[in-house]
Amino acid sequence: MGIFDRISRVIRANVNDMIDKAEDPEKVLEQSIREMGDDLVKMRQAVAQAIASQKRTEQQYQKNLSEANTWQQRAQLALSKGEEGLAREALVRKKTHAETAATLKAQLDSQVQQIDALRRNLTALESKISEAKTKKDMLKARISAAKANKQLQSTISNINSSSAMSAFERMEERVMLEEAEASAVGELAGMGEDSKWASLEGGTAVDDELEALKRQLSGTPEPSTALPAGNEIIDGETVSSNTPPIDDELEKLRAELRKS
Repeated sequence: MGIFDRISRVIRANVNDMIDKAEDPEKVLEQSIREMGDDLVKMRQAVAQAIASQKRTEQQYQKNLSEANTWQQRAQLALSKGEEGLAREALVRKKTHAETAATLKAQLDSQVQQIDALRRNLTALESKISEAKTKKDMLKARISAAKANKQLQSTISNINSSSAMSAFERMEERVMLEEAEASAVGELAGMGEDSKWASLEGGTAVDDELEALKRQLSGTPEPSTALPAGNEIIDGETVSSNTPPIDDELEKLRAELRKS
């Protein structure tokens, strides 16, 4: 393959690619329908011309046929009058018109066949154009749907990669951070409350241990906490412990408060 053939092929390929990219399906369909409409107009004109030509041929045929009959009658009349020369001349004229009529009859038969074929082709073309128009509408609807779907997919893709979606993600992270901080503050507040109770409880334990050390240094014996089963002493009185546990604890608290 020569270099010029290769260059020509590359040029044709690039041109075809440019044409393919420049083609708008809707415009191509509309143009195709217009071209088919133009062909239909031309076909109708051709049929009309053929029919007109057939009518002229038929008129000429009928005229020559009539003339042949007329000269046939004149030849008979001349012969009946004894005018053999005129009769011969009339027969010659009749023969001319009869031959012309025969030629026209053959032409007329051919024209009838051509017109029938043209009419069939015209009907077929009209059917194809009607079918093409229906298909064009369907294709245009499919093209519109494809374009809408393409636009939708493009929009979805842009949304997934746009700053708007990033902003939503940042706001979501910020809300989660705020929630985490609020939870941490709540836990710290609870820890502060627990620390108050722990300090109170711890202070009581330290005070008790301090009292125990004072008694050890002063030689004071430890107070006995052992009580007979089912009884306890409150303010020097023995109280039955058969009362409910909650009431029992409340009585202990009252006794301790009275001591203090």
